[in-house]
Order: sequence, then structure tokens, then C-alpha cells
Amino acid sequence: MKNIPDVILNLLVFLSTAGLIVWLWLLVHKTMPGKFRQAFRFFTTLSNILCAAACFLTAVFAASGEIPAWVWLFKFIGTAAVTLTMLTVFLFMAPSIGKGWAKELLTGQPSDFFMHLVNPVLALVSFCVFERRGMTFLQALPGVIPIILYGILYAYKVLHAPEGKRWEDFYGFARGGKIAVTLAGLALGGFLVSMGLMLLQNI
Repeated sequence: MKNIPDVILNLLVFLSTAGLIVWLWLLVHKTMPGKFRQAFRFFTTLSNILCAAACFLTAVFAASGEIPAWVWLFKFIGTAAVTLTMLTVFLFMAPSIGKGWAKELLTGQPSDFFMHLVNPVLALVSFCVFERRGMTFLQALPGVIPIILYGILYAYKVLHAPEGKRWEDFYGFARGGKIAVTLAGLALGGFLVSMGLMLLQNI
């Protein structure tokens, strides 16, 4: 087997995410089925699933010796998504919580520590160390796609979905009627993360 460290890191991301989904199903779905479904409303959950899928494909191809360009780009998009999740937690949510933020954001549920920290770090290390091949500005732009799509979905579900299918504004994006400004900020955050990964790829 070739590229053993890269294969291991990618498999760890995939297995940890798969294990967390199974945990949610076994321990949450049976007692609170609504909560299981609600977990898939959060960008943290969706971004980790996206990254896990990309990591699985990357591990398969890395083991055979060559990662195709489309798999590498998929891995970049997934890595950008979970990196945005991690940075949002540490740069924006943590300061708003203040003292005790680590306990609330990293240990509230078994999933928090892995989805907010471990998986993003593993994805970053594998992508920027073992999968580095250089990146152009145009290649980096797709990294914004997940947060833009999620922002559109969130805005629809919070503001325009039928009453029975509407989401509560759990992120507070629509608070004060400034959801357009918030979504623009999220897109900017995704762009900056993508540019940061591009720089790391080109070091």
C-alpha cells in the first residue's frame, strides 16, 4: 500500500464521522427521532459528512497510488467546509460564550469534539501535507460552494418554507432582518478559508 499516512488520516475522518452518525441513530433516534433528523440541519453535521465522503474516496485512491484531480478537488471542498466550521466555533462562538466555552463547544456531546476539532484538523493535515500539489485561484473558488448552498437552504427554510416544514432560526442569521448581510458574511468567510487553503497548498 502506498501513501500509508495519508490513507490512515483520511480513513480516521471517515470512520469517526460514520461512527458518530451510527451513535446518533442508536442512542438518539430510538428515544428522540425528531432530534436525529434535526442534527442534519446544522452546517457542522453536513460539512463533516461531506468531508468524510471525500476522505473515503481519497483513501481509496491514495492506497492505489494516485489521487485523481476530481477527488482531490472534492477533498479540498470538504476540507474547506469543515475548516470553516472549526474557525467559526473558535473565532466567533467561543468568544460569545466566554468562560467555559471549551466545555460547551467541545464536550457537550461526543460528536462536538470530533466534528468541531478533530476531523477538521485531520482533514487539514492530510490535504495540506500529504496531498499538496499546488492550487490556482480558480481551483480555490469551489471551496465556497458548500456554505453558499447551505445559506440558500437555511434562508428558505427559515423564511419561506411552509409552516410545518419551517426551521427555527437556530443560528440567528435572520435576527434583525439582516439575513442577506449575514449570508454575504458567510460567503466571505468561505472565500477567505478557501484562499487560506490555497496559500497552504502553494507553500
